[in-house]
Amino acid sequence: MDISVVVPLYNEEESLKELAGWIKKVADTNNISYEVIFVDDGSTDDSWKEVEMLSSSNPNLKGIMFRRNYGKSAALNKGFSAAQGEVVITMDADLQDSPEEIPELLRMIKEDGYDLVSGWKKKRYDPIGKRLPSKFFNKMTRKLSGIKLHDFNCGLKAYRKDVVKNIEVYGEMHRYMPVIAKWAGFNNIGEKVVQHQKRKYGVTKFGMERILKGYLDLLSITFISKFGKRPMHLFGTLGTLLFFIGFVIGIYLTVSKYFFDVYKMTERPLFYFALLAMIMGSQLFVTGFLAEMISRSSTDRNRYQVEKEIGL
Repeated sequence: MDISVVVPLYNEEESLKELAGWIKKVADTNNISYEVIFVDDGSTDDSWKEVEMLSSSNPNLKGIMFRRNYGKSAALNKGFSAAQGEVVITMDADLQDSPEEIPELLRMIKEDGYDLVSGWKKKRYDPIGKRLPSKFFNKMTRKLSGIKLHDFNCGLKAYRKDVVKNIEVYGEMHRYMPVIAKWAGFNNIGEKVVQHQKRKYGVTKFGMERILKGYLDLLSITFISKFGKRPMHLFGTLGTLLFFIGFVIGIYLTVSKYFFDVYKMTERPLFYFALLAMIMGSQLFVTGFLAEMISRSSTDRNRYQVEKEIGL
């Protein structure tokens, strides 16, 4: 099978028939064997009934329904597990992502050798309240990850099958899929300008709470990717540095008191700063030690991404 199209959805009953027909038309025209996996993330409308009706008339259309709303990351993760195509393409169900991009995305993965191709909605039709936070997070993500993409959160992406089978998506981390892929060792990441369309049906699911969640998830994935298997390198370094600063200040205060008879140590604010620095340094060091012990006892402590083997 050439492609699996994973479509997470939440209350998108009006657009599903049109989207399914559009994907079928593009696949048939370009002689692409395909499957579409609709993942219903606990919709409260008749989205699942629509999926059932569509799949009864087209065996290439499949569906997964959650009992409740878990979020887009959970829907993508479940869809990735079920995908069988050599290339996995994700798109939103609201018709703002165009299936006409599929043939070129497929070509870039198969012929150009990319592990992941991310869409770039260069011209967007979203409201400004959605565009501005998106620009901020794209800039932050570029700086923290070193990946030179313009639009990390574009729902239209293409992945080599090995990528989706070796990553796990949770929380709000679907917006940082290129970062997760890079962390897993898939470094050949490309970008393609894609057509973005105005929402035709329904309302946007974007909420202001996603700004905070997205920021926290960015910090989480940055920390885990760099220090997940060696937390002592972070906490131990910070703890040692703080303790050293406090210790040096303590030595200075001691020398000042006994050799120069300058003030009582406890009367100087610097004394309490030194004490606080040594306490915090010790706590950070112990935190790093405990995190290291937990990491070493984890079942994933020796889980690494292996691309090829010979003679094994």
